[in-house]
Amino acid sequence: MQVTAGMSLSAVELAILMSRVESICAEMGAVLQHAAFSPNIKDRLDYSCALFDARGDLYAQAAHIPVHLGSMAYAMASIVDGVDWQAGDMLVLNDPFLGGTHLPDVTVVAPLFVGTQLVSFVVNRAHHANIGASTPGSMPISRSITEEGVIIPPTLMVRDGVLLPAAEQIFKQLQGTDTSGDFAAQISANRIGLARLEQLVVHQGLNVFFAGIIAINDYGQRLAEAFLREIPTGQYRYQDVMDGDGFGAEDVLIDLCLDVSPTGVVADFSGTSAQVEGNINCPLSVAAAAVYYVFRCLLPAQTPACAGTFRSISIKAPVGSLVNAQRPAATAAGNVETSMRIVDTVLGALAQAIPSLIPAASQGTMNNVAMGNHQAQPIWDYYETLAGGMGASQGHDGLSAVQSHMTNTLNTPIESLEQHYPLRVLEYSIRRGSGGAGAQSGGEGLVREFEFLGPAELTLLTERRSHKPWGLAGGGPGATGRNWLDGVELPAKVHISVKAGQVLRMETPGGGGYGEPVEIQKKVC
Repeated sequence: MQVTAGMSLSAVELAILMSRVESICAEMGAVLQHAAFSPNIKDRLDYSCALFDARGDLYAQAAHIPVHLGSMAYAMASIVDGVDWQAGDMLVLNDPFLGGTHLPDVTVVAPLFVGTQLVSFVVNRAHHANIGASTPGSMPISRSITEEGVIIPPTLMVRDGVLLPAAEQIFKQLQGTDTSGDFAAQISANRIGLARLEQLVVHQGLNVFFAGIIAINDYGQRLAEAFLREIPTGQYRYQDVMDGDGFGAEDVLIDLCLDVSPTGVVADFSGTSAQVEGNINCPLSVAAAAVYYVFRCLLPAQTPACAGTFRSISIKAPVGSLVNAQRPAATAAGNVETSMRIVDTVLGALAQAIPSLIPAASQGTMNNVAMGNHQAQPIWDYYETLAGGMGASQGHDGLSAVQSHMTNTLNTPIESLEQHYPLRVLEYSIRRGSGGAGAQSGGEGLVREFEFLGPAELTLLTERRSHKPWGLAGGGPGATGRNWLDGVELPAKVHISVKAGQVLRMETPGGGGYGEPVEIQKKVC
């Protein structure tokens, strides 16, 4: 990257550039949503789009999925390094140990060349409900990553704008009717990103554009460092646990020591449990995403999501631990469940340092529901994450029935769900009384009931069924979640076959309360 010495942008020019590159990401997302075939992408919006410089450093993203974007920010440099990039290329991957998150999240990377110079990368990541796992929905109760679907190492998918045989082979390994259409949508999203970004670069000129990327990162770093200096120096430790891995490991420990100093923050997970047999393990990129997310939430609204914003935050985790798992560890739920608990531990640690800024625990799970039938014609795969209660904070009740923290998806609308799948929704309601008590009440979870209209396989990967979302400052915990089939309670993590007419009922956790309840305050007075 060559920049003319002394070149700089005014505050107005920087603000305009930040808005323009973020709008490119947003337009990529709109194309991906409207071109996709699967309800998982077009209705739930389970995708993310971002821009990276020629080294693989993040400089722009849309407000999409935090676990997608933070993990890409952490790992993209290693993904793009060493590839013989050419104009018209697109690379695809989903390997969690080579820059992915879990196998259903498929990433497509495209380079932008201006003339012969590599200028930038446009990237999108989308969740595919069928990635070739042994069970419908591709979120199995697994012991190894090899059971979780087709593993795609970084593979050239398109060259000179033409789909390569390697990509066609990937499609053949997957049975889903929406698969090729969703891949085409991801390619289209990158193409619109390349077109819009090229227009911007050509209009500004390379030197001005490169100076702008440097300015975005420097601005993000200044804002982050200013905030971090407001946190009292010290070490803040917090521990939380995963309910279990589905194979007998229970109360799996996440131990965080947050070391705050004038030079930055170190998130040290040295006391965390070793990786387990079940699939709640996560690669280090996912752990980093959770840490980045918490600090990004605390920064001023105008802070850009870029590499510079995270320069003062570093992550330490033992190799082979739950939050730095190694191949062939199963990772399907690490991305969706363990990432949520890492957020809880970071918030718990920061509550000791800056208590007035930190909320109580939110539901702490994505309540993953995967189901389908690969014996039917046509085969079908359905995947959903269910919302729950958000933790209360000083002066604010928690929101009810919302996605929180590491996910930012919508629900699958009942109309879309019933149109695409042999399912009927019998109830969709607020779970009254599930929020934690407090001066500010925790948000309520929700209830969703599905009736199966035909035989299917069902997989649940859920958390906060044993341990309640905690309250703060005297606030009470939220209620644990519960899973039922025909009135019989199911384990937090389970795979079963169901028949037509059976009913699945999901009751999601509430959020923790904040501050002592008013009744207790009156008694004290």
